[in-house]
Amino acid sequence: MSSPKGSNVRKTRFSSFVGRVLLEVPSLEEQDWPKDDEEDFDFKDAEQEADSLPQPYRMINKMVNLLLDQTWEVIMSKHAAREAERGRAQPTSLPPLVESKLDKIPNCMVVSQDYVFVGGARGFSIHDLYDARRLHVWEKLKVDVTSIWATDLGTDILIAPVDETGIARLFYFYKDGLVLIKAINEVDDTSKQTTCLRMEISHGGDFAAFLLQGAGEVWLDVYKLPKESWVKELEHPQPAVNPKKKVKQLQPDVSTCVRGDIKLSPPVHIMKIKPPKPITGTTFKSPLEVFAKIEDCSGLGSGQNHFIKDSQWEQQAAVFKAAFKKHGDEEWEEEPRLSTATFYFLLPSCLTALPADAKSPSGVACVLGIHWTGSHNFFFYSLNRTLKDKVDPEGVWPCASPITVSRLSCCCSYLVLACADGVLTLWDLAEGFPLGVIALPEGCFCQSIHFLKYYLVHEGQNVYPEAPVKSQMKCVVLCTDSSLRLVTARGTQEPTMSVLAESPVKSLDEAICAVAPVPALPGMVLTFSRSGSVQLMDVAKPQVICAFAPPRTYRLAAPWKPVFVVSLHHPRFLLRGDHPDEIGSDDDAKDGQNSIFCFNLEAYPLLENICNPRTVRQTDTADSTAFAQGLPLEKRCEIFLQKRFRKLEKKVQEQEHWTRIRRYSLLLQKEASQK
Repeated sequence: MSSPKGSNVRKTRFSSFVGRVLLEVPSLEEQDWPKDDEEDFDFKDAEQEADSLPQPYRMINKMVNLLLDQTWEVIMSKHAAREAERGRAQPTSLPPLVESKLDKIPNCMVVSQDYVFVGGARGFSIHDLYDARRLHVWEKLKVDVTSIWATDLGTDILIAPVDETGIARLFYFYKDGLVLIKAINEVDDTSKQTTCLRMEISHGGDFAAFLLQGAGEVWLDVYKLPKESWVKELEHPQPAVNPKKKVKQLQPDVSTCVRGDIKLSPPVHIMKIKPPKPITGTTFKSPLEVFAKIEDCSGLGSGQNHFIKDSQWEQQAAVFKAAFKKHGDEEWEEEPRLSTATFYFLLPSCLTALPADAKSPSGVACVLGIHWTGSHNFFFYSLNRTLKDKVDPEGVWPCASPITVSRLSCCCSYLVLACADGVLTLWDLAEGFPLGVIALPEGCFCQSIHFLKYYLVHEGQNVYPEAPVKSQMKCVVLCTDSSLRLVTARGTQEPTMSVLAESPVKSLDEAICAVAPVPALPGMVLTFSRSGSVQLMDVAKPQVICAFAPPRTYRLAAPWKPVFVVSLHHPRFLLRGDHPDEIGSDDDAKDGQNSIFCFNLEAYPLLENICNPRTVRQTDTADSTAFAQGLPLEKRCEIFLQKRFRKLEKKVQEQEHWTRIRRYSLLLQKEASQK
């Protein structure tokens, strides 16, 4: 982009070297010659100096050249990534074994026992886990179901779907059908309608908690579920007759499997928890008033009862602004937003002990643990209360930084708290002590935590110990930079961390966006990437075993948020697949070709060695150090004493053997001397 000046006759171009430094006579010694002499000169076209463009064309020329250079860099980087992808060995891709076609798009899935519950348009459906065959369907809504939970009650199942309007409902599923228990937050006046943001059901289905939002507030409602009454009411059903309405039918609805002729007792509301109030200046006049406010140790550490005045807060804020004024000249205030909560039901343990007068059956939740958005504290609330009782936390765990992510293990024995500074705190709730604290690398923060059932490596294969282990945990941490890390903690030993997958550098399509452990296979997890690939990874090695993919005519509509579910007791998982022609069209997708693909890992010959065996006996690994570390202290002492006894017994046998040899040799010497 240059315009020649003067004559249009083609000029003879020549090049010249323009020096940037003063030329000198080089030294006679070669070692004194400059090695970067080529950088001391610029190769320029003498004619271009005369043909420089005026503004603003010169700026446009630079911008176009910069754009071309950046485009070329992107092309070269993609070419290098493509070449590296070709040179890298791709894992074997396994197709699904069973396909279940749906006339509605599935939004969510959950597994309980041998059933799969799929939430979609106007309701949810119940499918068989093994062949994905639809068994029952409930479609009574005008909106879609966006999330669904299911809890195993032994022989029956408790189902809790939440629709687009935020209404949560409880269903009881048993052998004879489906019974609607209650719509938790449904009201007649739509202006007073609340939205269910999240819910949780305790292990065994004794309690349920619903995080609700409405009228500019957020709170947590906790209910006690009358399981025993439900069983009796199903054995001796009471007609659900409303005298104000005409009874249309009292027979079961065969198409939907809903028993409208049975009425079950509603859940009992026992507690309403609101977010903690923001910490402000104290209203106390003396420290004695602060101590008088604290009747017992309940809630100690929450920071609500303190003796810091408003003037001290203002002084601290002024000092902070003066110290960091150069980093931000503009004054800004964080916009107030509604707080959300993450909560869990905890079993009785050393850290979650019940009051002296309270009695709770073994295996029944007794404490609710909760932390709010932006809060440093993890609160404990006793479940042994009624709605009239005062709602105060029985315990508080303060952290040095706001808690961002947390996770409770399936056995309710281990808890991990991830803070905003990248520090993970590992707790053993069953034994009542912290397993340790470990920090992620600088600039790396926790995105999600996934517990693994504790496994051992025996003879090069991942196995589950036959005996239960204590104070031993492993979890997979997905970081915000899409890297994957394995955290291991053993008793009083310092926790360790290893890298399973590095953060992608060249291509963002390789970034891991979701992780799901496979509980039926020791040390195996499923990883979902943005490119839509699903891979099975062995975290003990670590390496990718194989990949799973739907048929070519299907793909994942949102690879960064895949719809899938993994069975807890069987090595299989289900994945939603969408037809490419209907992706992006909501109207067509609701009535188009959508399928659920079932992957049974036991049916693939490539995974036969991984699926069997999955457990190992103590006698087979008594000499293994790794196995001994995974056993309780009593078992380790027993194995140690047995080894010691065998060594002593062997030593005694050796001594007796050498004693007999000596006696025999002395006898031979005596006979030889007599001869």
